[in-house]
Amino acid sequence: MRRYVIVVRRWWTMPLALVLLVLVSGTVGTSEVPVPSLTGGMAGARVAYFTPVVIVIAVMYCLERRLLSAESTAVVPIHRFDQGAVVLTAVLAHGAGLMVGLDVARNITLLLALALLTWRLANEATAAVAGLLFLILNLMLGRAYDASGHASHTWWALALYPAQSVGAWLVAAALFAVALKVSATKHRGTSS
Repeated sequence: MRRYVIVVRRWWTMPLALVLLVLVSGTVGTSEVPVPSLTGGMAGARVAYFTPVVIVIAVMYCLERRLLSAESTAVVPIHRFDQGAVVLTAVLAHGAGLMVGLDVARNITLLLALALLTWRLANEATAAVAGLLFLILNLMLGRAYDASGHASHTWWALALYPAQSVGAWLVAAALFAVALKVSATKHRGTSS
């Protein structure tokens, strides 16, 4: 099964995606991208804000690659390897978050949860795009401006919360736990 996980599922791409995340965040991560705000004005977002999508795309790529005949005869259910790899990816992302910012690590966990939940209802491509759409909606609709023009986040825009926000961390962790549980039921339904 180790060969299956390495050759077919290609989980070895995850460390490469994390290295790419660190390199992009370190080189051009502080560059600003203009983003229109539907609540008023034009704002910018750092390129590093969008880097969690790279990790989500890599995870969905690995989950997409399947040989149903091999999975149906496996002694150890493949979904256990997949869940272990997704959890390891989140843990390694938090290690990378020490270099690029813990808000990026939290957003990786949040987007992985959203992708796994979307994957349960749709497919891998839709799940990967859902994370990007969530980030864009947070930027366009999740900013509130006070009378002096200073931007802050609205209560639902979790991706915009600062890294120190315990509430955002708890919601991201809870969503991630629920998503792992829900995605395991998808595996049981399609591989047995």
